Amino acid sequence: MPKLKTHKGTAKRIKVTGSGKLLRERAFGNHILAKKSKSRKRHIKTNANLSGKIRKNLKTVLGA
Repeated sequence: MPKLKTHKGTAKRIKVTGSGKLLRERAFGNHILAKKSKSRKRHIKTNANLSGKIRKNLKTVLGA
């Protein structure tokens, strides 16, 4: 089977850690922040860990 090309759109959005975990940024953190609570905005700033079947598919797409 030939080598797969890295999906560049996905590569720009997902970070692969040294241990092989996949991290993504959370949504809803760009605008209309006045109505959101401080704790909610703090939670939005943290990265989310990807797991399960989607992680397996993304690792294939990223070539990681």
